[in-house]
Amino acid sequence: MSAAKLLCQTLDVNPHVLSKEENLVLEADLFTRICEELKAIFKVKYKDYFRVLKLNTEMENTMMESNFVRCVINDILSTEEYSLPGVAYYTRTPEDVIFEIASGKNTDPSALLLRKIIELHRSIRPELYREIMNKIVRENQLTTE
Repeated sequence: MSAAKLLCQTLDVNPHVLSKEENLVLEADLFTRICEELKAIFKVKYKDYFRVLKLNTEMENTMMESNFVRCVINDILSTEEYSLPGVAYYTRTPEDVIFEIASGKNTDPSALLLRKIIELHRSIRPELYREIMNKIVRENQLTTE
């Protein structure tokens, strides 16, 4: 099930009554919010590293932005459910490209590749994404009240 459909279920919204454009906007907004939440989670995970480097908040955010996909791939690898060749196979991407991203040599992969990596991550860490979705729903309920 796509994240947008899951959000519609959580919000009790019928995605079939939304236009194609509205569904695309919903999906894009949701994808952006998920990525922002993941960045925040990774930022907490690497807070000691940032403290050692004595980075200010802006520098931390820049560093997290440029290493975001790397963090996601490394989190996938840390579960030991997929290897580097497995990630490459799942995303239908050459292994050397995945290696370059995971090692930090490529900090700007395509949006399509990012989406495939996020989909893989979501399939491995469903509980994390449920928490993120619940947080997004709570935040939306607060802003609409």
